[in-house]
Amino acid sequence: MLIGTTGLLSAAGAQATVSDFLANMSASADVLALAKAEVELASIPEGKNVTIKWRGKPVFIRHRTQEEIAEANTVNVKDLRDPEQDSDRVKNPEWLVMLGVCTHLGCVPIGEAGDFGGWYCPCHGSHYDISGRIRQGPAPLNLEIPEYNFQDDKLIIG
Repeated sequence: MLIGTTGLLSAAGAQATVSDFLANMSASADVLALAKAEVELASIPEGKNVTIKWRGKPVFIRHRTQEEIAEANTVNVKDLRDPEQDSDRVKNPEWLVMLGVCTHLGCVPIGEAGDFGGWYCPCHGSHYDISGRIRQGPAPLNLEIPEYNFQDDKLIIG
């Protein structure tokens, strides 16, 4: 009986220890709240940018015009430092979604600026086009595209 009781108490203690460990390792409520961001697409007029904060970083959302889409598709990707087709960067050509962090040193580029009508990072002079691709300056890569999906009239990032 003594051995059985000791075994039972040991098992209960091990179960409590494992449960406490897993509870401490799981994501807290504030981390889970930052996991996804929802944006109402109807609130963004055509030809305008919106910047939201997601996981502590700015996210640029652009409702592109047909002219901007056509311009992005006419670029010869062979001439780009980080060659990427516009169609590979968007799920819907009207909506460009990307992290607003310069790939050079992590600055935040200015929208609707620069030599290519997209974004310009004034810190070191990187110019991005209307598809967020690096065209001029020291940045080595295009602006990063986060994971996102469209659901009804909402954009869900994350």
